[in-house]
Amino acid sequence: MDGLQYCNWSRAIFEEMRDGGVDVVHATIAYHENFRETVDRIIAWDRRFADNADLIVKASSLADIAAARQSGRTAILFGVQNPSPIEAHLGLVSILYDLGLRFMQLTYNNQSLLGTGWQESYDGGLTRMGREVVREMNRLGMVIDMSHAGEATTLDAIEASNAPVAVTHANPRWWRDTARNVSDRVIDALAANDGMLGLSLYPHHLAGGSACTLEAFCAMTARLAGQIGVDRIGIGSDLCQGHDDSVIRWMRNGRWTLASADNPNGPAVLPAQPAWFSSNRDFPGIRTGLLRAGFSPTEADGIMGGNWVRLMQRVFRGEKSSGASP
Repeated sequence: MDGLQYCNWSRAIFEEMRDGGVDVVHATIAYHENFRETVDRIIAWDRRFADNADLIVKASSLADIAAARQSGRTAILFGVQNPSPIEAHLGLVSILYDLGLRFMQLTYNNQSLLGTGWQESYDGGLTRMGREVVREMNRLGMVIDMSHAGEATTLDAIEASNAPVAVTHANPRWWRDTARNVSDRVIDALAANDGMLGLSLYPHHLAGGSACTLEAFCAMTARLAGQIGVDRIGIGSDLCQGHDDSVIRWMRNGRWTLASADNPNGPAVLPAQPAWFSSNRDFPGIRTGLLRAGFSPTEADGIMGGNWVRLMQRVFRGEKSSGASP
């Protein structure tokens, strides 16, 4: 399972998912879109499911994932990287859940109605509405995703949630020193909460950037396993395959600024992926690298997807494992 992608979706990419043995993908369907625009994104996905029914299928439960695997297709789970689709209405959380949403970030870089993003100069933590949304996501069985959030907001959300919390796509800050990655305090809190860290393969999150080696990535993973526990690590590649630079400008700027938003990661251009991971076809190589770094086959399989299933078992409502593990 890949814990997060936002590709320029096409049949060719779906074929690469199958070639790479990717059973499940958490797909971003919205960044700064409002509710109606997000519904349009879901409609577009319905068309993709119809046109590529031999390759992909919509999933909203572990049973759906197991059925997809049995049929040789990739299960697609919906997520949003900003709470803008719920606007200022708590009731829209359950409506989006009914439409298939299973992951939601509480903020994307900036201050939201729910919490503070990592680029704000002051992190006030989880807001009053944020605490209500955490309760509602717990009730429904949605994964609370704290990628792109500030440290105080992330720690507040972990404390407030009665279910495990995930950071779907980031790396330890001790490996690549950027505030977009997660601190030891967050890693320790995730461990105490039995949450998950999905390791990002986006170059701005990697030590060495685009030149990062597979060996360095797997050595980092081994060190992290000693800190958080191997069962709490997954892959959240943050793959943006097939897009041009305009998508970065939308991610960073949205509609909230008339100028290009400053970002510590540099210019708003897509960086080159590391040579060992450029598409979904490259997932088997990561598992090979993990084995070479000393992980057992069972541990490597957990990192490659089984641990995400374990998280969803504990978050999704009434879920039990039944052959779902990738």
